[in-house]
Amino acid sequence: HQGVVVRIYTAHLRPARPPVLVQEGWSWRAALFGPLWLLAHRAWVPGVILLSAVAVGVRLLSPALQPVMALGLGLLTGLLGQDMVRWSLDRRGYALAHVVAAADREAALGRLLDARTDLADGMARR
Repeated sequence: HQGVVVRIYTAHLRPARPPVLVQEGWSWRAALFGPLWLLAHRAWVPGVILLSAVAVGVRLLSPALQPVMALGLGLLTGLLGQDMVRWSLDRRGYALAHVVAAADREAALGRLLDARTDLADGMARR
């Protein structure tokens, strides 16, 4: 019997905006796509810093060391990418409001809206 994998999400709220859910933990997409993943998640400052680090590394490091740099930056981004998204949300005025455990993002949103009916009412009016 296989159990359902439960993931942890943080829910970030800002007035007049839908909630944003960010999954906890490692992100393979962040590890593989690095700065592009950060920019796609509107983590502008970390994305630009990482993109700059890659550009500087390519310019200054020998070709033999560039794969090592890419691996290191990929590991760091995979490990810390979700935290960088949370930091960026905080900078944009979103507040960490809840922690939700669920099988997937859709279920996490459902649990959040069950707990916070005021959010469901606001989303229904949009």
